[in-house]
Amino acid sequence: MDILTYLIPIALVMGGLWLAGFMWALKSGQFDDPEGAANRILQEDDIHEKKDRHAR
Repeated sequence: MDILTYLIPIALVMGGLWLAGFMWALKSGQFDDPEGAANRILQEDDIHEKKDRHAR
């Protein structure tokens, strides 16, 4: 049972660090545009095709 005196505070500190990291990510705008990457990956081919057409 003595191990619980170490594990409980360690778990609380790790949870607090995770929460602090998550709050930092929210405030820094990491989750502002969840659809942007999905749309950019589809539109990237269109951009390359346009560049190729203009190069000819």
